[in-house]
Amino acid sequence: MEVHLIDGTYELFRHFHALPSAKDVHGREVAAVRGVLGSILGLIHSGGATHVAVATDHVIESFRNALWRGYKTSAGIPPTLYAQFPILEEALTELGVVVWPMVEFEADDALASGARIADADARVTRAFICTPDKDLSQCVRGKRIVQFDRRKRQMRDEAGVIERFGVPPASIPDYLALVGDASDGYPGLKGWGAKSSAAVLAKFGHIESIPADWRTWHVNATSPAALAATLERDRDQAYLFRELATLRDDIALVDDIDALRWTGSKPGFRAFAARLEGRK
Repeated sequence: MEVHLIDGTYELFRHFHALPSAKDVHGREVAAVRGVLGSILGLIHSGGATHVAVATDHVIESFRNALWRGYKTSAGIPPTLYAQFPILEEALTELGVVVWPMVEFEADDALASGARIADADARVTRAFICTPDKDLSQCVRGKRIVQFDRRKRQMRDEAGVIERFGVPPASIPDYLALVGDASDGYPGLKGWGAKSSAAVLAKFGHIESIPADWRTWHVNATSPAALAATLERDRDQAYLFRELATLRDDIALVDDIDALRWTGSKPGFRAFAARLEGRK
């Protein structure tokens, strides 16, 4: 069986910025919800998806905000977009799709946990983590647990992760800790760019394994002495950033993959969809 784990937050954002305004019967902005709903229906009816789950950030803030003051928040999100999160969750529930609305954790953590559950089930032939978010590259396993960008129709397996970032999935949190992640609100370490971070981590794997003496690195990195000095000074901060980048895959979501099987929409879905379209 194949499993589709979908980043509902990303889907809502991309449809919000791609579609013209549309109102439901109550006058609420719902264009993005309608776009995501149509996309999921297409995945099921045209794409043949049988086991589907959608993770959303019901609340943008998470436990990571207590670890780093600059971590991403809901500030700056258009109110007409933010208000569509609970509507989307309701719409998907009516459609009969499993929804994971995250409050303490993030949607990415739910996707990581879903990927772990899928990986542990021998019946799963492939699990698609449907998001372009680089954080999720840490969850890729061989050709079986892959990342899929539905908009670009691009799939990234373990070899693809190495080609894209220069490091294997297990080193992605270390890589993000060093280079930073502007979308999540942490800066990385000064001077540690993508090429230098990839070169060093490709050899040593993890931050704690990088020797303090840069002369032992023997890697093609720009200004290794300066990089070593920065790492030595800010190593604790690098560990903190890695903690921010490391996804939680131990969230209790479902007992097994069977819970993700789509068996059809709920009886009230047609009426709900009509109200979304502005019809009573």
